[in-house]
Amino acid sequence: MNCLFDLDGVLVDTAKYHYIAWRNLAKRLGFDFTEQDNERLKGVSRMASLEILLEVGGLTDKFTNEEKEQMAAEKNAEYVRLITQMTPEEILPGARDFLTALRAAGIGVALGSASKNAQTILDRLQLTSLFDVIIDGTKVSKAKPDPEVFLKGAEALGAQPSDCCVFEDAAAGIEAARRGGMHCIGIGNPSVLSHADFCVDALADMTVDRLKQLFC
Repeated sequence: MNCLFDLDGVLVDTAKYHYIAWRNLAKRLGFDFTEQDNERLKGVSRMASLEILLEVGGLTDKFTNEEKEQMAAEKNAEYVRLITQMTPEEILPGARDFLTALRAAGIGVALGSASKNAQTILDRLQLTSLFDVIIDGTKVSKAKPDPEVFLKGAEALGAQPSDCCVFEDAAAGIEAARRGGMHCIGIGNPSVLSHADFCVDALADMTVDRLKQLFC
């Protein structure tokens, strides 16, 4: 069994930094963007997230594509400024230990994230060396729930999709794993991630033995 991990909400919580940057963009555009609104952006690409934000503000079709690209770039610049201040202490509970245990057991480990800043985050968290493969938003053209990011990860690992388990905290990511023909463990609320094979609260609840019991 090979393991593929989403980044945000699974290994680290960068959602707060995304939210700060999106909220500040909304303020500049003249409306409030709430934490509840932000839930709709989970697992969604940057440009698709911008479209949702503009919809919330009643500004759909008010801007040209060039203006949208500029807004997305401004949001990303602020987000990058925030994440470059991250430290290894922000890794979510159990994540480093589980990744380390997988590597020690000879299990393939890949990142499958829509984030174009994934490499920066992994470097800041000092996690890069624990991954055999990193597939991020710079290497894919289709956002989850399309399975492209996970299929590319499996291919880079030299693994069949059916021999892969995805760890995801978003419904779109669970659907992507399913479409790719992979097993999936949800990180979070089972009622939200009902299509996962199994759910845990955090990677602290996972061990190599438990993974093998579930899928081997």
